[in-house]
Parts: sequence; C-alpha cells; structure tokens
Amino acid sequence: MYRADDWRYGKMSYHRCGNSGLKLPAISLGLWHNFGDTTSYENSREMITTAFDHGINHFDLANNYGPPVGAAEMTFGRVLKDDLKHYRDEILISTKAGYKNWEGPYGDFGSKKHLLASLDRSLKRMDLDYVDIFYHHRPDKETPIEETMSALAQTVKQGKALYIGLSKYNVEETKEALAILKDLKTPCLIHQTNYSMLNRTNEEGLFDLLEREKIGAITFSAMAGGKLTNRYLNGIPEDSRAGKDEMKASDITPELIAKVKLLNKIAQSRGQSLAQMAVSWVLKNQTVTSVIVGASRTSQIIDTKEAVHQTEFSAEELKMIDAILLGKMI
Repeated sequence: MYRADDWRYGKMSYHRCGNSGLKLPAISLGLWHNFGDTTSYENSREMITTAFDHGINHFDLANNYGPPVGAAEMTFGRVLKDDLKHYRDEILISTKAGYKNWEGPYGDFGSKKHLLASLDRSLKRMDLDYVDIFYHHRPDKETPIEETMSALAQTVKQGKALYIGLSKYNVEETKEALAILKDLKTPCLIHQTNYSMLNRTNEEGLFDLLEREKIGAITFSAMAGGKLTNRYLNGIPEDSRAGKDEMKASDITPELIAKVKLLNKIAQSRGQSLAQMAVSWVLKNQTVTSVIVGASRTSQIIDTKEAVHQTEFSAEELKMIDAILLGKMI
C-alpha cells in the first residue's frame, strides 16, 4: 500500500496562478512521453508517485498522450486508483483536447462536439468526475473561436472541469479568447506555452498580456527537447531523440553545440547541471507559474526538482547567458 512522503510539501515551492485561489507547484509533471503502452506500468507508476512524494502535485495530460492516444490517461487513472485515490483532493489533474483522438471529422481541433466528447472520454479513462484544468490544446482557425470558448465554459458549468486554460495560442488569439471568456463569465485561469533559453518568442508580447490580465503561465520544453541537457555536449548519441530522427538531428548544429558547452560551464559554476539551470532560468521569470517537465525515470524527476531552490541569477550570469545565445561568445 502506497503512502505519500509526510514531508512532500517541504520539498517544493508553490506559486499562485494568476488572479485565482489556486497554487501550482513550481514543477509539474507532464505525461506526454513515457506513460503509454511503450513504457512499463511499474516505471510509470514509480515516476508519478515519486513526483508526488517530492511535492509535485500537478499532473499534465492530454487526450492524445500515449502512445497510443489516450494511453497516458489510462495509466494515470490506474495509478490514481491503485495509489493516489486517498490524495485526490491534494492533486491537480489537467487534460486537453484539440489534437486527433479518434477517426472522423469530430475527433480533432476545436468544435464543441470534439471538446465535450473528448473530455467525457478523458474522464472515463481516468475514472474521474472532474478534472481540475481543461485546456483547448491548440487554436483552430476553421472553427469560430466563440464556439470553442463556449465549449470550454460549458465544461465548467457542467462541473466536469474546475478551471479552463489555453494552449499554444499566440498574442492576438489569446486576446480574442479572453474577451469572449469574460463575456461568458468563465475566466481563463492559465496559458500553456513553449518557453526556454532557446525559444524566447513569448517575451515579445504574450507574457506581458498574461501579466496584465492576471493569468497564470505554465511552460513546457524548458530543456528544448533535450538540447539544454548534457545529451549533446559531445555529439549526437544513437539513443537520443536526434539520434533516432534525422529532422531533429539537423537541429543539432556545431553552433548549437558550442553554445550549449558554454552554457554548461555557467551551470557548473552555479553547482547545477545544465538541465537544472535551464529550468531555473525559466522559473526566474515572475510571470511563469509552473514549468512542465517530462521524465523517463525517477532519477530525472528528483534531479530536476532541485532547480526550484536556485532560481536567482546574478546580473553577470544573465549577461553571459544572453551573449552566448546571441552567438557573441562563440
């Protein structure tokens, strides 16, 4: 019988999410990879319970996470039933709809038909009455945004989601969505977006908008798909993502490796791994509520969560990081 660590909440920091009463852990566990049928259940279970033991009480899912699609939700639902059911009120569970989940014209994108049916499927897979956060996973230019936002609002009115969020919406799309949600009296809680030292486009308007509107920001890919780790310091390992995918391999250029090596030296001087510093760098941004991290083994979770204890950077460190990213120190 699993029993959670009694000191779990002393191992994590928690940030208020926008203009709400909800607090999120600085680190959230994403179940995009390594929680489907290609990973053993025991490994998935160990990662989820280890995360919870370290104060990571927010689990980020989507209807298409696996493989196959839906498998991650089924795995999480099984762990919830086997180990975490007594802790449900301590746990935040997020899921999304908007990518393909079944065949035919209603299994994808942003129609009310898709969103409401997808959430019902997600609840059934996880054996839940409600999720804490339900997102539209990506914008859909062919469906009126009023319809999509109305569907999100309806999930709250039905009691199937406590809060709603947006994922991968740009600045203008977000502005339009927020205005509609305000009219529907169902505010947007949180916005999920890609952000890292190698991808800073959200600094060009989106974060300012979220700050003004008092909406939480939760980010993914802090390690830039493994680029901001020690994986590529000495070339491309055969078992890495780039080693298995020629398109990803084309991103691992000599210039990138040179930058990563210099960033790694700064991380070492801080007493951190490069992966830890990558997460700390994202968390230094006051707009960011939480960083979603993935994992394939428990040691990665334990290692990454240490980043929350070292989010301060000196002016000199930030100056050097910016110079490296701009290619001025290569």
